[in-house]
Amino acid sequence: MSNGVQHKILGDKVALYRRPNSSRWHCSASVKGKQYRTSTKQESLKAAKDVAQDWYMELLNKDRFGELSSGKTFREAARVFEKEYEVTTHGRRSPKWVQGHKDRLRLHLLPFLGSKSLKEITSGVGQEYRVHRMTKPKNWDVEHFDDDKLEPKPWKPPARNTIHNEIVTLSMVLKTAQRHGWIDFIPDLSDPYRRQSKVEHRPWFTPKEYKQFYEATRANAANPKNPRYKWYAEQLHDYVLLMANTGLRPDEAKRLEYRDIEIVDDEATGETILEIEVRGKRGVGYCKSMPGAVRPYERMLKRNNPEQTDRLFPSDFKKMLNGILHKQKLKFDRNGKARTAYSLRHSYICFRLLEGADIYQVAKNCRTSVEMIEKHYAAHLKDMIDASLVNVRRKKAGKTQ
Repeated sequence: MSNGVQHKILGDKVALYRRPNSSRWHCSASVKGKQYRTSTKQESLKAAKDVAQDWYMELLNKDRFGELSSGKTFREAARVFEKEYEVTTHGRRSPKWVQGHKDRLRLHLLPFLGSKSLKEITSGVGQEYRVHRMTKPKNWDVEHFDDDKLEPKPWKPPARNTIHNEIVTLSMVLKTAQRHGWIDFIPDLSDPYRRQSKVEHRPWFTPKEYKQFYEATRANAANPKNPRYKWYAEQLHDYVLLMANTGLRPDEAKRLEYRDIEIVDDEATGETILEIEVRGKRGVGYCKSMPGAVRPYERMLKRNNPEQTDRLFPSDFKKMLNGILHKQKLKFDRNGKARTAYSLRHSYICFRLLEGADIYQVAKNCRTSVEMIEKHYAAHLKDMIDASLVNVRRKKAGKTQ
């Protein structure tokens, strides 16, 4: 039987059809003006008719006892969520972040859940979605054929974090539905088979690797491969030094303007440092740099002759930074984790801990929590542990003669 042919049963009340490139039969029926569809999971037309007939009778029974799902569909709730989320988070969430939710809905969630009633979405349906996303599509080899190599393109399951983000978007849509009174509760969407995830330490530079890296960026600034990139190379070198001496996040550094920075003589240490007003994902915070950040900043002032409202780093150094990391064989740490500009922040935190800095003050200066530092930088806390306070022994009473 060719694709596209339909068969009707039960007085044309139920239609059976096959989707393009699929060997299984699906069925559809209308009850009180609402359309329902399902897969019979059968390749034989005779067997599919039997399954479709049982399915339709079950629909009628559910309708008779008021058990048939009704109300808003997931697609309707998703549209409301998209509209509300974009408007209410304007100025607090980046357009790219908002677009990520829209893309996950359009590409994955709506095709699978769009027609379902909100009341049909249970914990089981959430797990079915995970299985669906982790299973190779049946038509993959046909739709993703590499004509040059005369073979199908390899399929890879989505990363765990990708699935997690999709479930987060699903949960946010269901929360929207709950707020509007379309569902009474939100099902548990957590992965039932997920083991406790291993705490992984952030990729950083050891002091020796950091020295190798900044010496490479210094050499690149002095003698870039192409003379027209000299300004970018000099900016990158100062960027590396500034980041490793302040602990700024890359997005915070990107927002920095010259008016946000002041060179001061610190009373507590007697050293010249930078006081920085930081604007990042947690609003406005403050940072006091290491003395090593002053010289790079002074070079930037001299090089750029900026206005107070100019940004320190208007350009993206990603390509040049990655090129130097690869050339120096520093792109990956010993655990195979890729280093990025964020690794300079991780290095700053680790350097401060290794030097015995107070963890609370480090967390405050980096606009994060002690818990986050303890969780992700625990491997570097060994030098902060005072053995004299840990290896305490109670004195045993002397033996009586």
